[in-house]
Amino acid sequence: MDTGIVSAPLPKTTSSKSENQHLCRFCRAPLRHTLVDLGMSPLCESYVTESGLDRMEPFYPLHVRVCERCFLAQVGDYVSSDHIFTEYAYFSSFSETWLKHAAEYVDMVVNRFNLGQASLAVELASNDGYLLRNFVKKGIPALGVEPAANVAKVAVEKGVPTLVKFFGCETAQAMVAAGQEADLVVGNNVLAQVPDLNDFVGGIRIILKPQGVATLEFPHLMRMMAENQYDTIYHEHFSYFSFITAEKIFAAHDLVLFDVEELPTHGGSIRIYARHQRDTSKPVGQRVLEMRARELSAGFDRMETYSTFGEKVKESKRRLLEFFIQAKRSGKRVVGYGAPGKGNTLLNYCGIRTDFLDFTVDRNPYKQGKFLPGTHIPIRTPDKLIEARPDYVLILPWNFKDEIVKQMSVIREWGGQFVVPIPTVEIVP
Repeated sequence: MDTGIVSAPLPKTTSSKSENQHLCRFCRAPLRHTLVDLGMSPLCESYVTESGLDRMEPFYPLHVRVCERCFLAQVGDYVSSDHIFTEYAYFSSFSETWLKHAAEYVDMVVNRFNLGQASLAVELASNDGYLLRNFVKKGIPALGVEPAANVAKVAVEKGVPTLVKFFGCETAQAMVAAGQEADLVVGNNVLAQVPDLNDFVGGIRIILKPQGVATLEFPHLMRMMAENQYDTIYHEHFSYFSFITAEKIFAAHDLVLFDVEELPTHGGSIRIYARHQRDTSKPVGQRVLEMRARELSAGFDRMETYSTFGEKVKESKRRLLEFFIQAKRSGKRVVGYGAPGKGNTLLNYCGIRTDFLDFTVDRNPYKQGKFLPGTHIPIRTPDKLIEARPDYVLILPWNFKDEIVKQMSVIREWGGQFVVPIPTVEIVP
């Protein structure tokens, strides 16, 4: 096999859910090694209404462990995906940067793989149709698979056909029976959100045509660790991938990763390209060999590589708290920009509430008027930030820093400054 990875039968899952918390969700090996322990935290997209402020709010362990056999970093499956994703607060279309990224991807993939009116593009976790609408505009048949009914409804209204289902082998088999085999399968920032990786990747193998291609994007574990991006960890992200681990997972389902790209999105992601093992028309490229060699050279196949991340995270927390303490003691006002999932991990782990951050603002009407989970920081409309004229604006979705600085450049009129918390506190000049 040209990837150098040998496919092996996957162990059967026979343990109870409580026992499964400490077994690898891919290879079922015991999980004995910690990457980082962020304590207890609420679900990052469980925004609180005003009437719910006095009610009990569930918190769950946010403890990332690393498998010593396959090196998959993962959190426990404490909450079912049905509970998390059936009604979801994240709408992709509220980021101009992400919309541009999606449009450029569609142009690229259509040209590279000669997709046309006889093709079918399927996106898994298609959200509000932000990406597939680009295929629709080109006259290329497209189909979304999205479990959150509230965002799927928006996609359908945009003219993007959408199945309201969780994706896995059962859904894939039903799609094949309905004549919905795919020339292209797209999965952007969904692989990390899948509790049953084998069911999901197995489903991709089922719906992918013999000469079809699947592309998936996800935050790169190597970048996350190198740049201290611990706020990308939350319960909705069950797994964190290196390339070598992703390769093992796909190989176990007779899928070969024949290309890989490094992307700037979400603080540093990779896009993998997969095809059937028996499809020899797409040879494994040089970028795969280079990525694999780089990760092995960096020690991502050795447990000691993962042992220092936790201390880096603690130091980052201390630096952020030092900034807030100094700012508040100097009489400065700090408000937030954005209400992303990553921001909720950061604020809850660091213990930042309204004693430090007066409120935050967000462009998403679904979140406005609610409160951040755990910290109960109010979420307001962006015009409230201008009214408040804060001294500092903490950018919580720091991966969109350039877009936000441009949108909110008005704060410089009164001497306001932007603050980025990751990888360490930075006052944006």
